[in-house]
Amino acid sequence: LRFDENVRVVVFKSEVKGVFCAGADLKERAKMDDAEVEHFVKRLRNLMDEIAALPVPTIAAIDGYALGGGLELALACDLRVAASSAKMGLIETTRGLLPGAGGTQRLPRCVGIGLAKELIFTGRQVDGQQAFSMGLVNHAVPQNNDGDAAYQRALALAKEILPQAPFAVKMGKLAINTGMEV
Repeated sequence: LRFDENVRVVVFKSEVKGVFCAGADLKERAKMDDAEVEHFVKRLRNLMDEIAALPVPTIAAIDGYALGGGLELALACDLRVAASSAKMGLIETTRGLLPGAGGTQRLPRCVGIGLAKELIFTGRQVDGQQAFSMGLVNHAVPQNNDGDAAYQRALALAKEILPQAPFAVKMGKLAINTGMEV
């Protein structure tokens, strides 16, 4: 995707109804030794960083649960659209873990330090409407009968981006991302 000049916007969605991404399989992770866990988390963090570094806009279409690493995936995207009924949270602390794929950096940039600390410390889950109110998602839409309302809104948003000059959009993303790191 990084080098395909035909790609102008990437939309991340799930094929599983009611779930965007439920995060890591904790039963599988429990069977790993410390070195395997370290390698797993490093690869996951690198994946999220690669998604964030894509030169084109990325949109997460959250039509269901986005928990733990699932929300970290959504946070790695430039824009997030959620169904009002979606449930999101960095719930790792409720499992004795820490968000390890960039959520501790990306969530504060999105909602502010105090609210990010509260959400991470408590492991609280929020719905799509609450996420919109706090700036976690760009849009919250009522779920439809097909269970893909966020995806449909994400496609509409992508169609708004497509007519814009590709170089300008890429440079805008780069300038914003670089400025946020200063």
